[in-house]
Amino acid sequence: MTEYKWHEVYKAALLETDWTKMQERIRAAETALHDRKHQFALDHGGTPEENQAIEDALHGLGVLRGELAAWQESKRAS
Repeated sequence: MTEYKWHEVYKAALLETDWTKMQERIRAAETALHDRKHQFALDHGGTPEENQAIEDALHGLGVLRGELAAWQESKRAS
């Protein structure tokens, strides 16, 4: 698997186990991904593989954001 510069911050969000830090990790990963997409607009547009990896990562972060929202709701209910 090809390693992209944004991959480390994305992986940190996926592997975070402290729900209180999750929002910060997700935000950092989304910023890194959007920054990379912005770079594509300024240069070659990236490879199809990296573009797909970014879309997959953004989808994964969306799922994680949903899980975070469910956790936050469970904390409010208890």
